[in-house]
Amino acid sequence: MSKLLTEDELRTCTVSNLRAQLKKKKLGTNGKKDVLVRRLLDSQKKMTKSGKTPLAEYLKQRKSESEDANGSVNKVIEKRQREMERRLREKIVLWRSPVTTLKYFILEASTLFTLLCARLYGRKKSVMLVLSFITFLVLVYYIEGAHQKTVASMEKTFLWCAYWVGLGILSSVGLGTGLHTFLLYLGPHIAAVTLAAYECMTVDFPEPPYPTEIVCPEEESSKYISMWTIISKVRLEAFMWGAGTAIGELPPYFMARAARLSGADLDDDEFEEIEELIEEKKTHPDDMSFLEKAKLSVHNLVQRVGFFGILLCASIPNPLFDLAGITCGHFLIPFWTFFGATLIGKAIIKMHIQQIFVIFLFSEHHVDTVVSLIGKIPKFGPTLQTPFKDYLTAQKTKLHHKPGTSSSKEGGNILAWIFEKVVMVMVAYFVLSIINSMAQNYHKRLCKAKRNR
Repeated sequence: MSKLLTEDELRTCTVSNLRAQLKKKKLGTNGKKDVLVRRLLDSQKKMTKSGKTPLAEYLKQRKSESEDANGSVNKVIEKRQREMERRLREKIVLWRSPVTTLKYFILEASTLFTLLCARLYGRKKSVMLVLSFITFLVLVYYIEGAHQKTVASMEKTFLWCAYWVGLGILSSVGLGTGLHTFLLYLGPHIAAVTLAAYECMTVDFPEPPYPTEIVCPEEESSKYISMWTIISKVRLEAFMWGAGTAIGELPPYFMARAARLSGADLDDDEFEEIEELIEEKKTHPDDMSFLEKAKLSVHNLVQRVGFFGILLCASIPNPLFDLAGITCGHFLIPFWTFFGATLIGKAIIKMHIQQIFVIFLFSEHHVDTVVSLIGKIPKFGPTLQTPFKDYLTAQKTKLHHKPGTSSSKEGGNILAWIFEKVVMVMVAYFVLSIINSMAQNYHKRLCKAKRNR
């Protein structure tokens, strides 16, 4: 703590001493000795008039330092508490705490149902409008008339599109682990169409049974089958699946946006992790893992580049895209900027890349090459090659049987049996992950309510 100096005392000081005092007071240090003395005297007069004596300044500074220290301690305590809560939450899974997990799952489901009912009740006009529109559609659907042919065609298209949109939403909505519906449904569908197109030499399959079942038309065809021909055949379902994945990315965006607009902290583990990564990059940039750097790169790219950053992240297979939605919501990026870039990236660019990859992989000559390479594996090659050959032969035979008749070799291949069991296991794991995720969300609600008391 320094005392007030008279003009004579200041003039006895050296120029370097005067400049050091001015620097402490955050004043200019340029000029000759007389200018520096005058500047210090003016500063002392202002402090005396405002009551900001050196003692008052010292006490104020100590008080501010004490408050900062208390705030830092509180932040450290809160950070440790959240980390403990997160670790405890990770243990709430069916195979560790089945009773607690099921209890929290039921409570979370009832909480969400109550919130949904409350929101619907608050929007009575919109609900009535939707119900009236549905009633009108039901009447049009059941009343006989010349319009029924058009209704049947629209119903078929609508259900087909809704099926793929629903699968796309399940793939990215963030329920549990997400269901890998491209690997389980869309990818096999594109592969089946590709194999059938090269076998039948056309994509004009009889409807019905297509798309439920693929059968070659009775009249033989010798058309040239290009990759673009097959892409055009599966474009609708691929686009709808991609649109579904884009819709599934909206919940993190809306959640982060609502939290930012309300002024509340975003109580999301992913966002907390990003904040920690930003701090860690400032202090220990060399200690970050590749995954942590990737998460931070997605966050920074979306924040700085905007539309084209979102488009780039959505156009490639990116398991970290949830961070893009959270970042866009937090920084209040307009909805159509986020959703437009996501829709273009996922439903158009990314889907065409995935279609080309599957069609290229399952083209007739590539499949034959892969099967022949399997046969060249020492010792086990012929054994492994047999089920693949049998499966391809059965599929080709199945394509040429008449609609409505059963194929004698249908369902008898071990590869089809294995794939069916893999689908069942993945769907079962998806359901279990939803239960775990909802139970952990309820635990998060309890912790948040406890902190706000």
